[in-house]
Amino acid sequence: MKKCTCSVCGYVYDPAEGDPAGGVAPGTAFEDLPDGWTCPVCGAAKDAFECE
Repeated sequence: MKKCTCSVCGYVYDPAEGDPAGGVAPGTAFEDLPDGWTCPVCGAAKDAFECE
């Protein structure tokens, strides 16, 4: 699974870690995140992320 970086603040979403604080379990691919998911650091939308 690929990591994705927020183009606003540089946060890296790592599917192996998920986003436990946001209710996203480890092993969740970026594509499988809910549409309303936002960057846990700056609040940017999913479309602000660039994936490797």
